[in-house]
Amino acid sequence: MRSVVGTDDLLLVTLDTLRFDVAEELAAAGRIPHLARHLPGGRWERRHAPGSFTFASHQAIFAGFLPTPAAPGPHPRLFAARFAGSETTADGTFVHDTPDLVSGLAGAGYRTVCIGGVGFFNRQGPLGTVLPGMFQESHWEPEFGVASPTSFEAQVARAEEVVAALPADRRLFLFVNVSALHQPNWFHLPGATREAGDSRETHAAALEYVDRHIGRLFAAAGSRRRCFAIVCSDHGTAYGDDGYTGHRIGHEVVWTVPYAQFFLPGPAAPEGAR
Repeated sequence: MRSVVGTDDLLLVTLDTLRFDVAEELAAAGRIPHLARHLPGGRWERRHAPGSFTFASHQAIFAGFLPTPAAPGPHPRLFAARFAGSETTADGTFVHDTPDLVSGLAGAGYRTVCIGGVGFFNRQGPLGTVLPGMFQESHWEPEFGVASPTSFEAQVARAEEVVAALPADRRLFLFVNVSALHQPNWFHLPGATREAGDSRETHAAALEYVDRHIGRLFAAAGSRRRCFAIVCSDHGTAYGDDGYTGHRIGHEVVWTVPYAQFFLPGPAAPEGAR
């Protein structure tokens, strides 16, 4: 990341609450083609979340503790605050001298923008200001929230506006917290009802909904220059697994999350510059 930060734009997308098993199954079945074309080898990487619910996980992510590969480590990190004795800070790690990655990137000249989704980003109470307050610019509207059947479309439209308004020479760190997978998500599956509630199947349908629109987000993020993208879940959620429902619990389906990182190549160079 030391060679990426300062040169490329950066995109971080958290697919809030997405389970690894559902993400893996849909990729293998060809049900999320727009995401799968960017996944290395067409597959998600299996990782462990740094927290079991949104607030805790994002606090860790914004401190540079992205989901950890689900295999014995140590695993060098992409981003890290400078502190003595770190065993996961490597030669290629982008090291910042601020308490969080967002302010570290701002110090490196990036415009930092948050497009919130779930309630921890809604600024409707003191707790809802903590995470978006890290950014120079933050956006949240009810249309971006968990109760909106068109939440991701609205978020993508705002992202397109943000990118279009930014001066061409300014680097961008764009963060999008996607709320569509979080409960309630029953309305993404045709025939499902509010009375029947959410299920693993409606969760999968929500991911298919996100996939139908995420190409626009990738196109916007890569429209100015090459963009390094991270797409991951912050935690999973249980739908009756071993009797559990929801998250903020220590169950395998909560701690195991999908992760991918890749470059969006950016606009093609002019013919004479090739």
